[in-house]
Amino acid sequence: MLSLFQQATIPEQFLTADEAVLIARIKEIKERLGDDLFIPGHHYQRDDVIQFADATGDSLQLALYSKEKTAKYIVFCGVHFMAETADLLAKPHQCVVLPDMRAGCSMADMATKSQTEQSWEILTQRFGEGILPITYVNSSADIKAFVGKHGGATVTSSNAKKVMAWAIKQNRRILFLPDQHLGRNTAVELGIPLEHMAVWDPVKEILESTESDDMIQLILWKGHCSVHQHFTVKQIENLKNTEPDVSVIVHPECSYDVVQAADFNGSTKYIIETIEQSEPGSKFAIGTEMNLVNRLKDQHPDKDIRSLNPQMCACITMNRIDLPHLAWTLESIMSGTPINVIKVADSNRKDAKKAISTMFTI
Repeated sequence: MLSLFQQATIPEQFLTADEAVLIARIKEIKERLGDDLFIPGHHYQRDDVIQFADATGDSLQLALYSKEKTAKYIVFCGVHFMAETADLLAKPHQCVVLPDMRAGCSMADMATKSQTEQSWEILTQRFGEGILPITYVNSSADIKAFVGKHGGATVTSSNAKKVMAWAIKQNRRILFLPDQHLGRNTAVELGIPLEHMAVWDPVKEILESTESDDMIQLILWKGHCSVHQHFTVKQIENLKNTEPDVSVIVHPECSYDVVQAADFNGSTKYIIETIEQSEPGSKFAIGTEMNLVNRLKDQHPDKDIRSLNPQMCACITMNRIDLPHLAWTLESIMSGTPINVIKVADSNRKDAKKAISTMFTI
């Protein structure tokens, strides 16, 4: 079995095959495997892959869908931290597979196990033991396990406000990993002033703050989404100057200034539902991943939908899941030797599941 970061080499025959051949073979294998196969597809996946998804959604939603299924094989079309979460929640007989091990997440990679443990040692020496760690689900099983071990919880962009409100009630200083923007935007909604937040730089091992330590309520890990950082206040200003009737809706992984300048902000689910529930003729500029924006545009031809950033590209790592890798993965399952199996280490399973369970309890 391959570990998470070992990538088997895809045979040349899949890379050179005609698209129609790959599509036909994927359809054939799906039909033959029937209920033994479940393919969850994240909203950010390419259209040629998402067409084969048995369910679409965000990362945790798809992991929960997978848990509800009896399928022996879960071929997760997303990125590695999502497949890890699916494995954490899967039944013992289920095998989770990621079509391409290179499909990672730059945000999740910004908080490693060694960085987190070293930072925790420094921060607890400075602030004492009263720190409660919270992590976005966009993090590795290592980080989820660390958070669970120290009494914290995971959050999604949909429930971050509820979980952080719970954390605030614990009367402890909060460490929020790994996305500083979701942490900051959520905390502001809950009434924590910006000046009561500090940013921890795990590379330089310094705390960025102008306030005294006793004023700091929230420590934000210096991480971000490489997609959502490309949306700016200037883009919103330029749009509003030329088309003031266009509503700007952005994901809370965008920077604080962008979220404040937008008309609406919320999770991927919130963005989708807002578009679906809007009146025909509505105009939206969306600040999130381009595959999703284009899909929403195609699904709602009666509305004017575009990206807030006209130069926006799709998420590079999400796009690594393609037809050749999906076909290769399914062929390996058919042969009885599945490749790219995701299995969270036993040393992490208990604590990582504890962090997720705490979130569900909240």
